[in-house]
Amino acid sequence: MMFDGGMRAMRPTDPVRTARLVLTPVGAEDVDDMVLLYGDPVVAWWTGPWSRATTEAWTTDMVQRWTADGVGKWVAREPSNGSLVGRGGFTRFDLDGEAVLELGWAVRDALTGRGYATEIGQAALEWAAAFFSCFPVVSFTEVHNFASQAVMRRLGLREAGVIHREGLIAAHPDASFALYRND
Repeated sequence: MMFDGGMRAMRPTDPVRTARLVLTPVGAEDVDDMVLLYGDPVVAWWTGPWSRATTEAWTTDMVQRWTADGVGKWVAREPSNGSLVGRGGFTRFDLDGEAVLELGWAVRDALTGRGYATEIGQAALEWAAAFFSCFPVVSFTEVHNFASQAVMRRLGLREAGVIHREGLIAAHPDASFALYRND
């Protein structure tokens, strides 16, 4: 991603442009695209396909997070035609008493393997360095999700152990997740 020195004047909610994508904060107008993204069982492998009501609630939460926290998830689109590629960005939360930004992404199944997750993640890291440099960035995935762990390593994140959270695949409320950090 190139900011051409204009990053200083940008607001955190302005669109972020990469070589192949435009990232914009998730808004109410994005519900249909998020229904498409999270209706795909391959994309929503961790939770299962989302209902429209669940997607609407998530979208409302993202709008509120952008307002309250100054961070949230972006919709990733192809700039020439606006087609949906996926979503990515941050959730601000407490990790064992430490305020962190959790970096995550989801790419439409038909578009995986083309470097979009890495591109979204790199843009997010540059954005965080410009607007939220006081927060460490973490990323985590279930321990058997080697594809996401490879993206985390390509982004320069380092392995930082295992955390336990609720997980669908592990079928219990204390699933193991591989944790990566940028500090």
